[in-house]
Amino acid sequence: MIARRSAVLLATVALVTALAACAPAAAPKPSPTPTGFASKEEAFAAAEKTYREYVDALNEVDLSDPATFEPVFSVMAGSAVENERKTLSEYHAEKMTVEGQARITKLEPLEWMPEDGRAKLGGCLDVSEIDVVNPSGKSIVSDSRPDVQSVLITLESDIRTRAFKIVSLDGRDGEPSC
Repeated sequence: MIARRSAVLLATVALVTALAACAPAAAPKPSPTPTGFASKEEAFAAAEKTYREYVDALNEVDLSDPATFEPVFSVMAGSAVENERKTLSEYHAEKMTVEGQARITKLEPLEWMPEDGRAKLGGCLDVSEIDVVNPSGKSIVSDSRPDVQSVLITLESDIRTRAFKIVSLDGRDGEPSC
């Protein structure tokens, strides 16, 4: 009787082991890359969030109050923040005013470079309502400025915060078309 129970137990263990070997392996969970993002989709979502924060911050700028510039600077780094700081400081010193709001009409991922934590986005920014006016009330915006600007946004991630900073804003050609 003991021999029979042992045989049944051994057969059961063998069957369970055999069935376990046939079961599909659990799908691996994406692990964060050295940049802190588990996927390029996650990286692009964070990059897009940063650019939207930048546009929102620009829309809140009051050129007479430099404290309103800080949210713009907080999402930028390198030469991009230096250029923005210079432009806004000059407008403040020259007592310019800004009117209207910019609006993102299109924003698409272009390239993710996990090895250096950079992302590139292609965007279209409607600036048709934006006017920059000098103290005498005259617009300094060129008549030839397009209402919708095609922009290439390059961002760099900070592994500690898993947040992006804009490192360059350039005009661009190609897709996505504006």
